[in-house]
Amino acid sequence: MTIRFYEELNGFLPAPLRGKEVEVEIPPTCTLKAAVEGLGVPHTEVDLALAEGTGSVGFDYRPRAGERLAVFPVFESWDVGTVSRVRPTPLRVIRFAADVHLARLAGYLRMFGFDSVVSGHRDDEQLALLARRESRIILTRDRRLLMRRIVTHGIAVRDLAPRQQLAQVFARLELAGAVRRKDSGSRGLFSRCMACNGVLEQVEKEQVAAGLPARVVSEHDHFSRCPACARVFWRGAHWEGMRRLALEMLGSLP
Repeated sequence: MTIRFYEELNGFLPAPLRGKEVEVEIPPTCTLKAAVEGLGVPHTEVDLALAEGTGSVGFDYRPRAGERLAVFPVFESWDVGTVSRVRPTPLRVIRFAADVHLARLAGYLRMFGFDSVVSGHRDDEQLALLARRESRIILTRDRRLLMRRIVTHGIAVRDLAPRQQLAQVFARLELAGAVRRKDSGSRGLFSRCMACNGVLEQVEKEQVAAGLPARVVSEHDHFSRCPACARVFWRGAHWEGMRRLALEMLGSLP
């Protein structure tokens, strides 16, 4: 079998195999999923697979000896609506489950109103089960986690900087539009606690003034509190920085 990966899928391959056709010897029972992941590419990163003479095939397809296949990533602008894809139907409500190394990314996603839990010290199996049970999209830098059979929706986060990670997830899932849709799962900007994922509540100044610096109480009138962790939020310098990030990701504020 000969297989060729396109665009960013090459980033998962060893350098000598990138951008070229790769000869692979496989047993007769090997599926496309096993062949793809055997070369290091998580199945969650693949959107379309084409077999020569057959056309679009799924992950359970068993390639034949000498057959040529082309494997493509998730398309952001190319319309492939007339071709069958290998990925499952997108989740109607967007929720995330991030591994412990992506806690900052999860915090940013909460800022945009998305329900985002962090794995803590759960092992890969527990995180995969949580994502499956609660219909969450896994965010991880561990490609082996995304290769588990029970994982249907996930993103292999490539960047190390949290803001670049956020930009990758926004582009992959077209989250700018989702933030503006009431049925997407986003509760809207600044609606969740970035620390614990709780849903913020508006509170009167008098309810929180005793625990705040006098300068904050005198300079601000609008406050929110997280009922889960009791953190209090107001529109200070940190809020201005988050607002600039929101403008960068969304283009304009909803």
